Amino acid sequence: MTKENENGRIDEQNSAESQSSIGKMALIIITSIICLLPICLSLALYDDLPEKVVMQWNFEGNPNWYAPKAVMAFGMPFFFMIINTIIIFLLYTDPKRANASKAMRIFTVLLTPIMSIILLPLMLLMNLGVDLPLKMIVFLFIGIIFIFVGNYLPKNKLNYSIGIRMSWTLNDPKNWNKTHRFASYLWVIAGILFIAIAFLPLKLISGLIALFVIMFLTVVVPIIYSYNLYKKEKGAAS
Repeated sequence: MTKENENGRIDEQNSAESQSSIGKMALIIITSIICLLPICLSLALYDDLPEKVVMQWNFEGNPNWYAPKAVMAFGMPFFFMIINTIIIFLLYTDPKRANASKAMRIFTVLLTPIMSIILLPLMLLMNLGVDLPLKMIVFLFIGIIFIFVGNYLPKNKLNYSIGIRMSWTLNDPKNWNKTHRFASYLWVIAGILFIAIAFLPLKLISGLIALFVIMFLTVVVPIIYSYNLYKKEKGAAS
């Protein structure tokens, strides 16, 4: 390789890194603005909010944690903004981020801003006494997420940011692909179950128990499946 070619290659790398940095900062700015949008509603409703607002409800739907209204109105949007920034930085530091499904990368970037503009207004309205079908909203939201993720898991190639990242999946692309194809079916089924639960006349505590059990299975079962694949491959190699 001539010196001119080498300098050209270095210039291209520097240009690509510069464009990546600009894209990352633009993404952080845009998504941070979205995270902070609920502050507009907070300002409009602030005088009507009680001095102490409910930040968390227990399994029976009763309040079990209060905070000054400024924490919810202004602190929570900034909390979501910080989480959003961390997620974007983690995505951009992954050397294999290009392997992740484009839809999954977009979803991962937008999830926190979407949660901010949906959850915070709901919490504000509930603290004003508005009666909302909380169980239905929560389970519909989670169900849609699971179906979306399940649909794109098989398209998500080996990377260090998004997916079932166990040592044996990260070291074997074949294991990674089989595990994510298997997990995709579980996540879609789980999403359908969550949407069904949203419309079933279950008490909130029963719905939450079902939520935790189903989510636990969608995480643990693929890990066990991938480990069995790893053990079989290891046994065949020996």
